[in-house]
Amino acid sequence: MAETSTDPHLRVARPAFRVAGQEQSTLAGALLELSIQETTQGLYRCEATFGNWGPINGDTDFLYFDRKVLEFGKAFQVLLGNKPLFDGRITALEARFPEASPPELTVLAEDRFQDLRMTRRTTTYVDSTDADILQQIAHQHGLTPSVNVQGPTHKVIAQVNQSDLAFLRERCRGADAELWMDGSTLHAQARTGRAGDPLKLGRGNELLEFTVLADLAGQRSAVTVSGWDVSGKAEITHEATDSVLGGELGGDTSGASLLASGLGRRKEAVVHTVPLTRQEAQARAEAYFKLQARRFVMGRGVAVTDAKLRAGAKVQLDGLGPLFSGSYYVTETKHLFDGARGLRTEFAAERAGLGQPQ
Repeated sequence: MAETSTDPHLRVARPAFRVAGQEQSTLAGALLELSIQETTQGLYRCEATFGNWGPINGDTDFLYFDRKVLEFGKAFQVLLGNKPLFDGRITALEARFPEASPPELTVLAEDRFQDLRMTRRTTTYVDSTDADILQQIAHQHGLTPSVNVQGPTHKVIAQVNQSDLAFLRERCRGADAELWMDGSTLHAQARTGRAGDPLKLGRGNELLEFTVLADLAGQRSAVTVSGWDVSGKAEITHEATDSVLGGELGGDTSGASLLASGLGRRKEAVVHTVPLTRQEAQARAEAYFKLQARRFVMGRGVAVTDAKLRAGAKVQLDGLGPLFSGSYYVTETKHLFDGARGLRTEFAAERAGLGQPQ
């Protein structure tokens, strides 16, 4: 395993690897490039490229073509010190034979969502909540569900020629929930309950670079969802405004508020959903409004790699001035390594409000 230090001022320069539960120190030394990507849509994936030529059995030959270490289906972990950057299984091996350098072998791995991505079906769920559906599909794949998703009971939900992963993503979007995997545990939870204490990133220190945009083009003052209650023979309508953001804004100003004061009120009607109860209409309207509102302030940056910097984490960005300093929600991360720039993390983050000018 790569050397680590208890000194907080020292950083691990090279990740370590564990295959099928066994430490593989030679892989750390052979690593040429690494890319680990995760989004809030679920599915964590990894590409690791190793030098594949060197001394073996008293000769010089290919190092990993015997498949004793790198083999399809084996558990594959990338570690930063003792903390996991990635935990999945090997799904592909790619050999490269460059003209002017030794052969290389790239390992491609995915987390357990790979099972759901490769399972496509058509079925219906009757009188079920989204939590019921998530738990049922998790059990079908031998996963442990950890589900905290609120919402109404649906009379009928159809999964039509969709992969289980795409279907669960769709159900979570409608319930204002996010989906992720931790080992063999399938998690589904509202954004507000997912992130713990924020990771502090200061400009010029942990935060190496950052670009941020506050854009009113995608904002709306209100979102309305309508439907028809068959049993009650009555129209269903629910309007969501920035009041549904609650504590997410803190002391910031929402995009909806700035839109109304700067350009005028803009309302949107969502017509592609057909809610059958008032509870369904409310859940859809509020989830859709939150989805747009949270994308008001969006940024991309590069930071010092930290195992806590993952999709679904909160980061406190400091040194960006009164408008853009503050708490952001990380929606995408990409941990990268190469010989030229070493280890770093690219990330995307968003927030629903703009800070107050001074």
